[in-house]
Amino acid sequence: MLHHGRLLPRLSLRSGIRRPSFSLAGLLASSIVLAIGGPAVGEPEGPSQLPNFVLCMADDQGWGDVGYYHKSPAITPNLDAMAKVGLRFDRFYAACPVCSPTRGSVLTGRHPNRFACFEWGHSLRPEEITLAEALRTAGYATGHFGKWHLGSVSADSDVSPGASGFDEWFSSPNFFDMNPLMSRRGKVVATRGEGSKVTMDAALEFIGGCAERKQPFLAVIWFGSPHSPHHALERDRRLYPHLSKPLQHYYGEITALDREMGRLRDALRKWNIADNTLLWYTSDNGPQGPKNRDRPGSTGGLRDRKGTLYEGGIRVPAIIEWPARLPQPRVSNFPCGTIDIFPTLLEWAGVSRKQLVRPLDGVSLVSILEQDAPRSKPLPFWARIDRGFSTPSRKVLEAMRAAAESGQPYHPRNDAAMRAERTNRVLQRIEQDGLVGHAAWIDWPYKLHRIQDRKGRLQIELYHLEKDVAESKNRANEEPERAARMRQALEAWQRSVVRSLRGEDYKANPD
Repeated sequence: MLHHGRLLPRLSLRSGIRRPSFSLAGLLASSIVLAIGGPAVGEPEGPSQLPNFVLCMADDQGWGDVGYYHKSPAITPNLDAMAKVGLRFDRFYAACPVCSPTRGSVLTGRHPNRFACFEWGHSLRPEEITLAEALRTAGYATGHFGKWHLGSVSADSDVSPGASGFDEWFSSPNFFDMNPLMSRRGKVVATRGEGSKVTMDAALEFIGGCAERKQPFLAVIWFGSPHSPHHALERDRRLYPHLSKPLQHYYGEITALDREMGRLRDALRKWNIADNTLLWYTSDNGPQGPKNRDRPGSTGGLRDRKGTLYEGGIRVPAIIEWPARLPQPRVSNFPCGTIDIFPTLLEWAGVSRKQLVRPLDGVSLVSILEQDAPRSKPLPFWARIDRGFSTPSRKVLEAMRAAAESGQPYHPRNDAAMRAERTNRVLQRIEQDGLVGHAAWIDWPYKLHRIQDRKGRLQIELYHLEKDVAESKNRANEEPERAARMRQALEAWQRSVVRSLRGEDYKANPD
């Protein structure tokens, strides 16, 4: 890795990372080596001219649960204001229909199955190069605030925020509501207040410090709302008097989260850094389901909900606000997703791709957003090949605190042995039963579903998303050649994912 012509050891500190090998291109993957370049780096004005990045993510907020779509009762004036002045994505996709994998995709630009983050409760691999690690090599301060859910938040974990490139972290193992316990760099602290405000308080402390010393920063702010169970403040619940109490609490949480987004936007302007700060908001998956009278959340009419690869499970609200680089309000129907965040931010930071190293599944959106260029490859999805497991935040943090107070070591459930066991189980299942699970391939405007159970029964569905947003008319029999081509491309990509899962990306390049 190069930084102004010098080798950088930072990203090689994790075990197994030595000139990783590569083998795929084209539709299968882009690949990167991290090298600092571009006009913003090395110029006399210094690293303070680099853009700041703030990545915000809601937990289980459906595509329709924003005021600007008028698809649900949600009151979100600050998100509506962002959508009015910024870049609104109308076809933005979470990498997975559940939380942990999608979050992993943001930090790596890779599909989470490549690094064994199959379902909720699963973690990163220590060998992965994260966005925080990459940006640190360019002089960025890095901070994580809120829901982590990619491994332990104990200080000695190899998959904690600190071990994944974050200088500052105020994190929870999973979702949280009122008065949450949090881990501040591995030390458990008790807080008072609504969860989104507690999260934003910590994030603004970090951002304010970076602004004062004029250091570029990456702030990852992952809210614990509106995940169930829902506990809204009375002031927010009262905004929805016409709804049942469960729905009042759900939408009250969204309004509280929206209020914190307003505080963030105001602070960026107060500190005179809003123009040079990319603020990106999205959700990790669709709303919880199935829908009934007291099961809240709106997909805006899309098919299905959280946990599936139909549009309602993976299409999520997304907005970028960045006055200096994207000054004109725009609405984009371009299909893109959380796997694209990593390569996009690296390009905007001047961290360029000089040679191939390991497969990326995302693409940089810089040329797309600035010049309306076409997407270079399809969007891939693959889910339901393993089971998730519970990570109750308060229980986990209470155990961490008790261990610290007694002077005993804390043993996280999601340790290296458990990760290896999960990986081996999935690899054995694939070896025995083939490419099991539910996979999908969006080659706009078409979307192919490949659904295979453990008995080998295969179902192929093909939809024209532009004409059939509800995915109601299967065109696989009408367009068999297209379905066959897309299935072939999807299965080739799945086989590349299996190679990554086996660890081939981390092996030394013999050349």
